[in-house]
Amino acid sequence: MKVLVLYDYPPTPGGLATQGDLLYKGLLANGVDAHAVHVDSLLEKEWYYKWFKPDVVVGTGFWGHTPQLVLHPHGFGIKAIPWLVADGYICNYQPVLNDLPLILVTSNWVKEMYIRDGIKGDHIEVLPVGCDTDTFKPFPKNDPKIQSVRSALGIRPDEQMILTIGGDAASKGGREVMEALAAAGNDLPPWKYVCKVWPQPRTTIQCNADKILAEELGISEHVSFHTSIISRQFIPYLIGACDVYAAPSRLEGFGMPQVEAGACGKPVNWH
Repeated sequence: MKVLVLYDYPPTPGGLATQGDLLYKGLLANGVDAHAVHVDSLLEKEWYYKWFKPDVVVGTGFWGHTPQLVLHPHGFGIKAIPWLVADGYICNYQPVLNDLPLILVTSNWVKEMYIRDGIKGDHIEVLPVGCDTDTFKPFPKNDPKIQSVRSALGIRPDEQMILTIGGDAASKGGREVMEALAAAGNDLPPWKYVCKVWPQPRTTIQCNADKILAEELGISEHVSFHTSIISRQFIPYLIGACDVYAAPSRLEGFGMPQVEAGACGKPVNWH
């Protein structure tokens, strides 16, 4: 079988890119004839359609990516299987998605959301996201790379580092974490709460609101938001530097950082 995998390729540190890259590498490791291409590269996708002639196109995204993941390959007579996450109410493409022979989703919760919003469930299969356990693994506290991360974040050796990673912190439960930390007060050992978020306009707005909440709770000196772009090579060490990974998410299609934190041997707060 020949498979063309559509995602943010070459992969950025984002969740969908990581999801697609793990699929691509897994296919190659299992001897499948596969190629990867950027989901939005119309010219390059068409190039692969014409010479590679894939049996199926598999792409990662959410329902709003239906034009790139489904309609574009269908326009060239190629079968498409989207591997989808949930992202709010599904307000379009129900007929297209319902006509597909197979839709992959990342969790049972995502499947429930699609069925809730008008997608029949008999052709939806759950395919969880993987985790590279050669990369995400426990690191000793005295590892220079771990110590350097904590130093760069301003975390003292005696402080507990609590970490949340996401496009923004609030959607991952960051505001609830701050409220819980404030409520615990002096019952906790010295701590710092680090929120690693992605640089984008909506994140700037949300971070400003979250910083105001931290000030209102009286914990602003213990909370920091970091928006710098980082690579996938850095993330295992960022997670390895924390003492607790906290993400009681409001919306979570799979929870990739939680799985990665678990692979790094970190206690995970997730419900």
